[in-house]
Amino acid sequence: MSGTLYLIPTPIGNLEDITLRAVRILREVDLIACEDTRHTRKLLSHFDIHTPTLSYHEHNERDRVNRLLSDLQSGKSVAIVSDAGMPGISDPGAVIVQAAVEAGCPVTALPGACAVPTALAASGLNTEQFLFAGFLPVKQGARRQALEGLRDLSATLVFYEAPHRLLAFLEDALLVLGNRPAVVARELSKQFEEYVRLPLKEQIAHFMHQEPRGEMVILIAGKSQDVQTEPLSPRLTLREDMERLIAGGISPNAAMKQLSQKYGVAKRELYRQWQEEKDQADEVTR
Repeated sequence: MSGTLYLIPTPIGNLEDITLRAVRILREVDLIACEDTRHTRKLLSHFDIHTPTLSYHEHNERDRVNRLLSDLQSGKSVAIVSDAGMPGISDPGAVIVQAAVEAGCPVTALPGACAVPTALAASGLNTEQFLFAGFLPVKQGARRQALEGLRDLSATLVFYEAPHRLLAFLEDALLVLGNRPAVVARELSKQFEEYVRLPLKEQIAHFMHQEPRGEMVILIAGKSQDVQTEPLSPRLTLREDMERLIAGGISPNAAMKQLSQKYGVAKRELYRQWQEEKDQADEVTR
């Protein structure tokens, strides 16, 4: 008889958010497959759990499937955990679940911590219908194209984004979706938990003056009749962005590195664009 594959959500911040059932099963299974064994070991140590662990992350996920599937088919029980939240939701887990289902092995997902419903419930936006789009592409063109595909939906849109790409994301969202109500939820269940509830244009102004930190969930209201898209891109020109950062005491090289991460463009290409904008500005002032 095949063993059971358990998907166990782990706390997204506060360790008290793990369930009693999750702790029990983590103690009872034969193996815990972890996104990062060092990170998970801290959680296991906190709850005095000594079950063997195995690394299982995005870079080795497909290679580990045969090993885990063999364990399940031999009758062993396996738990899958990510660093935080529900495995398989923008985290490793989906590949082994699909393989286990196809092989006829039992799969059980435990309810528990997950950033999406947590942020949605406290957002103040429509919770009757929502669409979770996860992480959008890093490149600006692909990101805007993805947003175009979501523009006409009336459901609340939910995204994950890295702090250093937040501004670029918000600016593209404003351009494509219009100045809709939005919420940026960060550091959920942690000491510095924060919900910034502002329309997209005001979100950009807010985070221009306050460096975003921590894990981000972005929620944007669905389409309504009274929201107009922006006729022009809201983004500062690259030259203005550089001048703003340099005026704040950042070196030109560090500023270029920061903008490279923000826009998802290579530093060499950004430098070329910056030089073009500077030349154009110089022509105007002559």
